[in-house]
Amino acid sequence: MARLSSALLAILLGTTSLAQVIDTHTTVRHHREAVVDQPPEIAQAETALQKNDFAAAETLLRKVLDVDPQKQDPNNKEAWSYQAWFDLAFALNGLKRTDDSIAAYRKSVAAKPDVFESNLNLGLMLARAHNPEAEQFLRAATTLKPTAHIEEGQARAWLSLGHLLETRDPAQALQAYNKAAELTPTDPEPHLSAGLLDERQNDFPAAEAEYKKVLALDPHSTEAAIGLTNIYMKSNRLADAEPVLRRLAADRSDDAGLHEQLGRVLAAEGKKDDAIAEFQTVLKLSPKDAAAQRDLADLYADAHKNDLAEAAYRPLVAAQPNDPELHHALGKALLLQKKFPEAQQELLTAVRLNRDSPDAYIDLAFAASENKNYDLTVRALNGRELLKAEMPAPAFFLRASAYDHLGDYQQASADYHRFLDKANGKYPDQEWQARHRLIAIEPKKH
Repeated sequence: MARLSSALLAILLGTTSLAQVIDTHTTVRHHREAVVDQPPEIAQAETALQKNDFAAAETLLRKVLDVDPQKQDPNNKEAWSYQAWFDLAFALNGLKRTDDSIAAYRKSVAAKPDVFESNLNLGLMLARAHNPEAEQFLRAATTLKPTAHIEEGQARAWLSLGHLLETRDPAQALQAYNKAAELTPTDPEPHLSAGLLDERQNDFPAAEAEYKKVLALDPHSTEAAIGLTNIYMKSNRLADAEPVLRRLAADRSDDAGLHEQLGRVLAAEGKKDDAIAEFQTVLKLSPKDAAAQRDLADLYADAHKNDLAEAAYRPLVAAQPNDPELHHALGKALLLQKKFPEAQQELLTAVRLNRDSPDAYIDLAFAASENKNYDLTVRALNGRELLKAEMPAPAFFLRASAYDHLGDYQQASADYHRFLDKANGKYPDQEWQARHRLIAIEPKKH
C-alpha cells in the first residue's frame, strides 16, 4: 500500500481550500504502512518535508528517482515511485518552482493514473498556471476514490472543477457545485460559490436561495450576507436587506465595510439618523475612507444638519479642489446657514468648474442676491437659462428683483410678469410684492 502525505489529508479533511493546498506548504506525514522494499530516502524526504526543508527533500527524492530504471525491480517501482514523484512535486512547489512541480505531478499520475490525490493536485497546479489541461485532471479526480474521507475529498474535486468552469461554462460549473453540495450537505462553500455565480449571471432568485442555504449552515458568513443584501438592493428590497446587515454588523462590529453597506441601505430607506450613525462608525474604524466621509456629508445635508455638513465637506473640498459637486454642496450648506459671502465664493467656484449645472446657477443667484450683488444674480440666472433648463417661478422673481435694484425696469417688469404667470398663488408674499412693484415701475417704461 502507498502512503498518504498530510498535504493530501488537508484536501480530504477540508481544513484548507484547494487553492491553499497548492499555495501553502503544509507539513507532511505518512498515513499508510510503508511499502516493502521502499527506498529509505522517501521516508527521510517526508521527514524533511515535515520540517519544510524542501531543498533537502528534493535532494533525497532525486537520488531515488534518478536511479537507472534498468536496475530497478519493475514490480516495486510502481508501488512507491508515484508517491516519490508526488512528494517531489510538493517539495518543488514549496520551492516556488511551479513548472518543475507540474512536471513531477505529471510523472506521479503517469506512474499510477488512478490516484485521486495526484490527479487533483495536478489539476489544481495547472489551473493556477491557466493551463487548459487542468480540466482533464480535475474531471479525473471527480471519478476517483480518495484514500480517506471520501465524500469530503470528492466534494472538493467537484468544487475545484466548478471554479475552473465558471467563465467558460457557467451551467456546468453550477452542476459541479451541486455535486459538491450533495456530497457535503453541511459545508456552506459549494452554496456560496453557486450563489456568487448565480448573482453574476443575474439569476437573483437562484442566488438568493443559495445565499440563504449558506446562512442556514453558517449564520456568520459575511460573503453570503453581503451577497444577499446586494441582491435585495438590486431588486429594491431594502426592507429585506436591512435586518440581514444589522445582524451581521452587530456580529462583526469592527468591520467598516459592513457598517458602510448598512448605512447605504438605511439612507436609501430614508432612515437618515440611523444611516448617519453607521457612517460615523465607519469613519471611526476607517478615518481615511473618503467615500464614507462624502456619504456622511451628504446625509448631514439631507437631514438639514447644515453645520455638520459644512464641517464634513470642507476636508473633502480641500482634498479634491477641482470637484464642482463638492464646492456646490459646501456652498449650499453655507447658503442655508446664511453665510452668504462664503457661499457665493464656493458656488462661483462650482460654476466655473462645471458650467452645465443648472442647480448651481440657482443657488449662486440666491447667494449673490443676499449679498446685494445684483449684477451677479442676473448673470447666474441668465447662465441657467442658457442651459435650456426650466426656470422655476422663484427664479423669475429673483431676477426681476435684481433688475429692479439695477434700475432696469423694462427687464424687471418682464420677469415680474413671468413670475406671476407661473406662481398661481403658491408664493403669496412675493406675488403681492411683484404686483406692487409693477404698479410702481411700469409707468416709467414710457
